Amino acid sequence: MTIQKITVFAFAVAAIMACNNTANNETETATAKKTAMVDKKNFEATIDGRQTALYVLKNGNLQAAFTNYGGRLVSLIVPGKDNNPVDVIVGFDNVMGFKNSTEPYFGATIGRYGNRIAKGKFTLDGKQYSIFTNNGANALHGGKKGYQDVVWDAQMQGDTAVVFTYLSKDGEEGFPGNLAVKVTYALTAQDGLAIHYEATTDKKTVVNLTNHAFFNLNGYGSGTINDHLLTIYADNYTPVDTTLIPLGIHAPVENTPFDFRTATKIGERVNTDDPQLKNGGGYDHNFVLNDSTADMHKAASVIADKTGIRMDVFTQEPGLQFYGGNFMQSKNNMKGGTKDAYRTAFCLETQHFPDSPNQPQFPSTVLEPGKVYKTSSLYSFSVKQ
Repeated sequence: MTIQKITVFAFAVAAIMACNNTANNETETATAKKTAMVDKKNFEATIDGRQTALYVLKNGNLQAAFTNYGGRLVSLIVPGKDNNPVDVIVGFDNVMGFKNSTEPYFGATIGRYGNRIAKGKFTLDGKQYSIFTNNGANALHGGKKGYQDVVWDAQMQGDTAVVFTYLSKDGEEGFPGNLAVKVTYALTAQDGLAIHYEATTDKKTVVNLTNHAFFNLNGYGSGTINDHLLTIYADNYTPVDTTLIPLGIHAPVENTPFDFRTATKIGERVNTDDPQLKNGGGYDHNFVLNDSTADMHKAASVIADKTGIRMDVFTQEPGLQFYGGNFMQSKNNMKGGTKDAYRTAFCLETQHFPDSPNQPQFPSTVLEPGKVYKTSSLYSFSVKQ
């Protein structure tokens, strides 16, 4: 080989190495951005005359961030394979993103009544109440201005917990009674996120609180969740009509696309020609949990196909709403410039059943004065190497 050819070859190798280094640096930078905690300054704003802020928790391997706008989970960083940190929450990196989103529920505390109430009406002691119908003919997640759209009072408890409180006044969104709500989010020493809900009222009312975190255990912006392995510990679910109101029965999951009693890819049967899947545009159904008489029972397990992150869900609630991201439409600019693309997140909302105030055969959601609404759920994380 001549000196000239050797020189040209050396320059070519150097150029290739430089390109590779640039690509590696860009990948590392993108990864670092995706695992960095969101900036507190982006959550300092005034909404409805009240100050919003960001609250950061740390405990062991976990870091979490919450905002008092909507009492919502903004970020949850957990270790994946090779101890690489992964933010598993799909959402925004600024408070106005949540405020202006076409999907209002990202990460939010949901109330006064999570899920749907048929035609926005129910009766207590012979008196009918009307809730704002914001989901076709039905009320969803508390009506037009649910708890996701209010600024909560917030108090840190050390580095590992934050307490949100809110007084939902008598007549708010049509619900009876002044409801004093307290929700505590806490990171546990065993790599879990615990949620403790409490409420009291001065007038008989209905209550069904939950959290609406959108999860992608491969990390936000990483693509479809259809290859996640899902287990739901339920032999039955509650079929729905075309408006997603339960038909009032428990139907067996056996021999249906709703059988997740053994680990199954979320997307394996989602396109099955099944009337219930057509009603929900995919999965958007309540599952009747087994062993719901136990104080804290296992509701679900999910394992990510890329990161190996495993999430186990435990609850004191009788039901679990599994939502597969069917209505995500890439309309919002999310963390890191990503989009809320179709089926790139899932939700596992611990709850009482939808439309329970109108279906007396379902577990009751009535809260009376002098009684305390109290329930807890836990999202626990580990890694499948």
